Amino acid sequence: MANKHASAMKQQRQDVKRRARNRRNVSQLKTQVKKLRGLVHAGDAEAARAALNETVSAIDRAAKKGVIHDNAAARAKSRLTRHVNAVKAPAAR
Repeated sequence: MANKHASAMKQQRQDVKRRARNRRNVSQLKTQVKKLRGLVHAGDAEAARAALNETVSAIDRAAKKGVIHDNAAARAKSRLTRHVNAVKAPAAR
């Protein structure tokens, strides 16, 4: 906890707000990625492709806000896209 200096106490308040904001953003990102991975694991190709767009947007948003590094975002998007592309569409009957 900050002691006596007004600037240190203000910095402490700002840190608390930033930490809460970053945790919220990371949590939303993880949730979105888990949903996509669940669809890929279930083999639902169409739903996975639709969820991929939302997930990529969430990753880009997190990178823009500085929650994750730009290269980490690119790596995550690439890997998720490869997983979604590997899911076979159900055979037409």
